[in-house]
Amino acid sequence: MRVDLSTEPGDPQRPNEDYVSIALPASGQGGTLVLLDGVTPPEGGGGCVHGVPWFTARLGGTMLELSGSRRDMTLARCLAESIRLTAEVHQASCELSHLLTPQSTVVAARWDADRVEHLVLSDSTLLIEGTDGNVTAVLDDRIDRLRATGRRVAPLRNTEGGFFTAAADPDVVRRAVTGTSPRANVRALAALTDGAARWVEVFHEGDWTDCLALLRAEGARSLLGRVRAAEAADPDGTAAPRGKPRDDKAAVFVEL
Repeated sequence: MRVDLSTEPGDPQRPNEDYVSIALPASGQGGTLVLLDGVTPPEGGGGCVHGVPWFTARLGGTMLELSGSRRDMTLARCLAESIRLTAEVHQASCELSHLLTPQSTVVAARWDADRVEHLVLSDSTLLIEGTDGNVTAVLDDRIDRLRATGRRVAPLRNTEGGFFTAAADPDVVRRAVTGTSPRANVRALAALTDGAARWVEVFHEGDWTDCLALLRAEGARSLLGRVRAAEAADPDGTAAPRGKPRDDKAAVFVEL
C-alpha cells in the first residue's frame, strides 16, 4: 500500500482550515481516510470562540478514530457521532445555532479485504480508481447546482432545498452521498478539498483521471504546488473566476 498526503494554507499568515489524515491498523488489513474543508465565516462571525481550525481538527480527529476503531458502525453513523461529540464539547461556550457556526465539508473512505466504503458531504471530492483504470468522481453537487441557477447560496446553507455541511446537527448525515464497492474492484483512492480540486474545476489543467494520474506520478505536494502557481499567475481571478484568489488546499492519495 502507498499513502501520500499534503495540505497547506491559502495564505501563510492565516491558519489552515483544511484537515486530512489516514489511519492504518497495526494488522495491516484495511484503513480509513478523512478529509475536511472548513467553512470560513465572515470576520468576527460564526458565534464560536474556538474557530474553524479547532473545529476541523476536533471533528476530523474524532471521525478518524471512530471510523478506524468502530467497524460495526457505518461511516454515516461515525460522522453523526463525531458531530454530536464535537458539539458537546463547545455547546456551553458557543452559539451552535448560528448559521455560520464552525462547519466543514467531509470526505471519508474505509477499506478492508472485502469492500471499500465511502461518504461525501458538500463540495470536496473523492476519486475512486477501478482496477480497469476508470476513475469515478464521487461528488455532492448540491452547491454547484444552486450556483448554476444564479441564486445566492449562503442563505441556503443547511436548509431544505439548499446544501449541507457538517456543523452541530448529527442529522445532516442523511444528506451525505454514501456507497460501497468491492475491494477487488478498487485500485486507488484520492480525496481533495475544493482548493486542491481547482486544478480540475477552476484552472482546467486536466480531468479527474489526469488528476489521479498526477497524484500517482508526482504526489500530493506537486498537485498543490501546481494549483498555487496557477493562483499566483492569476491573482485577481480575471482569467479563472473564483470565490477566493487563494484557498487552503489538501489532497491525499492511497494506492491499495
